Amino acid sequence: MPHAAITAPGPAPAGTVPRQRSAAPGAGRVSIVSASVGAGHDGAAAELARRLTAQGYVVDRFDLLDLLPALLGRTVQEGYHRMLVRAPWAYQRIYTSTERAGGGGRVARTVLRTAQDRVLRALPAGTGAVVSTYPGASRVLGNLRLDGRLAVPVLTYLTDFSVHPLWVAPGVDVHLAAHAVPAAQARTVGAHDVRVCGPVTDPRFRPCDTERRVRARAAFGLPRNAPLALLVAGSWGVGPVRKVAQELCDCGAAVPVVVCGRNEALAEQLRADGIDHAFGWVDDMPSLMHAADVLVQNAGGLTSLEAFASGLPVASYRCIPGHGLTNAAALDEAGAAVWIRDPANLKAVLCDLIDGPLGHRQRTTGLGLFAQSPDGGPAAEIARVHSSGVPGRSPYPVVRRRRTTRRLATTTALASAVWAGAVATGVVTTYGAPDLIHTIGHRLDPDGFPTDHISQAGDHHS
Repeated sequence: MPHAAITAPGPAPAGTVPRQRSAAPGAGRVSIVSASVGAGHDGAAAELARRLTAQGYVVDRFDLLDLLPALLGRTVQEGYHRMLVRAPWAYQRIYTSTERAGGGGRVARTVLRTAQDRVLRALPAGTGAVVSTYPGASRVLGNLRLDGRLAVPVLTYLTDFSVHPLWVAPGVDVHLAAHAVPAAQARTVGAHDVRVCGPVTDPRFRPCDTERRVRARAAFGLPRNAPLALLVAGSWGVGPVRKVAQELCDCGAAVPVVVCGRNEALAEQLRADGIDHAFGWVDDMPSLMHAADVLVQNAGGLTSLEAFASGLPVASYRCIPGHGLTNAAALDEAGAAVWIRDPANLKAVLCDLIDGPLGHRQRTTGLGLFAQSPDGGPAAEIARVHSSGVPGRSPYPVVRRRRTTRRLATTTALASAVWAGAVATGVVTTYGAPDLIHTIGHRLDPDGFPTDHISQAGDHHS
């Protein structure tokens, strides 16, 4: 019998985080700008806010999508979602082309400029530092710094393990990275002050003992003794999840436990396919990770970091295009997560992760990420920048640039419409799938997702 999904409402909107009204002596005010594109950017913002609040800071959170004009942000969000679901090959094409170009195109830059005044007005008086957890927000804030309109330091917290050039915006003072691999990538694409300060995850994600593991399995109705592979696909449940779940069943290495996020239709399809343990939105992900033996993921975002904190080995498999593939490669380079490129290796690698030396190495490496910052992690680094960025003695002076173009209202409106419309719906007809195969160098499965089987010298299952 399929188990009923353990669901709860999604995370609270970015602007609903409780604000601490008084700061401890020596603290101050920090603003965090994220974007509700998936859950990873908001999840990192929420944990940074919690930690800073605990240190006595007043924290204000904003969603960049809410600060774009004329509901454009929600249009972009829906367009991005639809592209990942219906035309993943198009997302790969856009991701690759902007990566080669060193960032976003002219229209995207124009649209982001429409948010600058709104972001500036939203920042409360007394804000001493602004933190971005989303590339678009970094672009907006960096431009405000370069234009001389924002006089306090701006930091970008890199939520991805791989760094697309969009992440590194001119004008941003400090980039915070979870590991040396993303730090090196950020420097390669132009970041100057990059600090490795470890990941940021909810403290509920931590290793557990046998008793807690047994309780967690019982709470979710999972087998008591069988090896379990926790399959996740982000808050939207995107990617070839049904195929991977079936492959997990067929290989016999572990019983699949699938989390579909807000994609309840996918959870129902999986149950119809005979996947007994398929859940929608799961509120208690720490316990579900405690119940599992290995995490199988396709995007390399916050969930992977949460697994590392829980002592759970991680495998990247049949990754979504764009950041899914680049994150898999970066995690593999760092030795934090194995990237299974060939389906023929799925069973062997999973068995090694569950009960072999590879799993032991992965757990040690994953937990070690949280010990590499002896000075308190990202929140403590933000506090240090805030403290040193007090006007009058700041090492982060405003760098002014002469503006070379005027932004006309009609041009902005037209650019916004073109960007949202083209990206959200028209891109599917702009590029051809055969051309894409040659462009990105990956084979695609029938659903349009990369197979991860990349033909390179020295390729191996890990």
